[in-house]
Amino acid sequence: MRDDPEHERTRRIAKEEARRTAEEARARADRERSKAEALTGEMLTGEMKEEVIRQLGLIYGGLILIGVYMVQPFLVAPSLDASAKVSVIAFAVAIPLLAALVMVNRQEAFRRRRTTSITVNVAHAIAQSAAFVGIVAGFWHITWIGGVTFLAVGLIAVFVHSAGFWRVEEPTPWWQRRWWTG
Repeated sequence: MRDDPEHERTRRIAKEEARRTAEEARARADRERSKAEALTGEMLTGEMKEEVIRQLGLIYGGLILIGVYMVQPFLVAPSLDASAKVSVIAFAVAIPLLAALVMVNRQEAFRRRRTTSITVNVAHAIAQSAAFVGIVAGFWHITWIGGVTFLAVGLIAVFVHSAGFWRVEEPTPWWQRRWWTG
């Protein structure tokens, strides 16, 4: 090891610079973690929670309405082809579950909090999936092109909603973010 004062000074400066860089990185990480926690906290509490409850109530009611309208013609049909049977069975699963979810949704709105029930979460997934299958099969019954079109555009609509939702809810718009540090 050298006793050169210039070498020692350079080493001390490099060590101090490394410490300062590490502290800045730690502070930046803490700020980002705080932003993420704040966003998560906002999403799970207050107005956001109430908005999610309202949106789910709208979704459940809309799917019930669509199901009732789509199943009506099949009630008087002399026979059903495969797509019509799939539609009827899917709505037979979806409508009762959606009705139960509407009732849970009303209770959530009254209490201003979401349920943590796994059963409700599973019912939510099954009901919405069954309703989607019922709608696709109903359009398929009319014409297969309609079924394929609804399927494709329905999936695109999910991405559109997700992108729009996250753009509205993100804490800092993309054009205001710092993409570099300096």
